[in-house]
Amino acid sequence: MFDRRLLAKRRGRAARGFHGVSFLKQRAVADVCERLDFINRRFEIVLDIGSHGRYLAETLAENRDLAAKIGFVAACDLSSAYFAGKNEPGFVADEDHMPLANQSLDLVVSTLGLHWVNDVPGFLAQVRLALRPDGLFLASFLGGRTLQELRACLAQAETEAHGEPQPRVSPFADAQDGAQLLQRAGFALPVADSDVVTVRYANMFGLLRDLKAMGETAAFAAKPTRKLTRSLIARAADLYQSHHADPDGRIRATFELITLTGWAPHASQQKPLRPGSARMRLADALGTQEISTGIKPGDDVAS
Repeated sequence: MFDRRLLAKRRGRAARGFHGVSFLKQRAVADVCERLDFINRRFEIVLDIGSHGRYLAETLAENRDLAAKIGFVAACDLSSAYFAGKNEPGFVADEDHMPLANQSLDLVVSTLGLHWVNDVPGFLAQVRLALRPDGLFLASFLGGRTLQELRACLAQAETEAHGEPQPRVSPFADAQDGAQLLQRAGFALPVADSDVVTVRYANMFGLLRDLKAMGETAAFAAKPTRKLTRSLIARAADLYQSHHADPDGRIRATFELITLTGWAPHASQQKPLRPGSARMRLADALGTQEISTGIKPGDDVAS
């Protein structure tokens, strides 16, 4: 679906000025660190995938208690530009083809990269195999509500002009998809949750400038057959202003951050109870009387 070479090129161009538009990256990294702060164990070997430089390592170092839980942190990114002129450990790697050895890592973190991966199930399965038993995977990526206003306005403008829209904004998964993919990849205790961030701009063009500066503009492998002309963009900007502006005239842009948490299976982890193994009846717990329906397992109850 995505042209990874084009994405790497755009990320490389964005590297120099990325810090000025890194508010989503900083929020995602801060959330990961907050979750790690509640985990009472040490992670010796950590890999930060799609790092955009050293945001995670620097944030970890700022918290003495949290830093004590972390050993060596290696960072990798799709573009070498994020490591240019720096002495910190980092290497170039593509999430679609990660060079990971089995059971070599204690913690894998991915912030704002998973939504660009072509083979998400394959990536998650590879991460799962790379984790040692009881190793942890934490990922934060853009979810389904991201840029919903921009998507709708571009689609309406193009439909008005040509009768139908073409893909202009990347598709994003939702939290339920993420939890199911974790389970499918063999992670234990899979959890997915969502955080919606609203960012305000003077107009749609300010949003587009930030997306370009982040290296987050669409990079479809199959290019649209119709160019996005200035007149279509202008019409979309008018629609955006009409439908998604606050009373002060500034427009709203939605970003949904979905966070996934999954553990490599280990014997010490909590296991779900077997059906029928409960020691207390639900009626007793609720302080009510149980009423028998007379229906037994396997009975056909359809009318």
